[in-house]
Amino acid sequence: MSKPILFGSAETTFTGNGLGRLSDAISCVVEEKLNGKYELEMVYPVNGIHFSDLQEERFLYCPHDETENPQPFEIYRITRPINGKVTVFACHLSYKLNKMLVKPFTASGVQTVLSYLTSKAIDTMPFTFSSDKTTTGSMNIEVPTAIKSVMGGMEGSILDVYGGEWEYDHWQCILRSRRGDDNDVNIRYGKNLTDVKKVTATYKYGNTYVDGVNTGTDGS
Repeated sequence: MSKPILFGSAETTFTGNGLGRLSDAISCVVEEKLNGKYELEMVYPVNGIHFSDLQEERFLYCPHDETENPQPFEIYRITRPINGKVTVFACHLSYKLNKMLVKPFTASGVQTVLSYLTSKAIDTMPFTFSSDKTTTGSMNIEVPTAIKSVMGGMEGSILDVYGGEWEYDHWQCILRSRRGDDNDVNIRYGKNLTDVKKVTATYKYGNTYVDGVNTGTDGS
């Protein structure tokens, strides 16, 4: 699946074709930075079939990397038309945690902290939190705080105290010791590393482009 699907703002399961598949999208790029930015940028024509359906707080559902694993991104901005096109900006579903608060708590281990993100959340918590880490250490939240900040983004956060790398999959937030595989290879610039490039997956016209290289089509 390489064409984004548009879903309504109340969607939770992201199954089926929602409000429609955006087959005439000009481009759709997802950028994810480790423990940081996770956003989408799509260029869409004003004469596209679903142009009038594009609204803030609705979701774009599309692959986030070359594995074709789709993720939901909530639209937060749509530009004015320029040359018959608009640019749509959306952030990963996990950004909703910026608006969800957790009550003050004190904990002595990462597993306890993760359980508190649910049990001490001020509102009903739709997200789940898990980790392969068992790191201990004291963590103290003194006032109601945005959960996303508790996870990482402020002094004394989960990342500060326990370390790790966050992975987001729909409503799941997984704190991993390390994302990816350790192949026991030392990378040395000038020896087995000769250049560094930022790799971005771009989904365009049904073909997948990774760092400018066409890696195939899904036939849709």
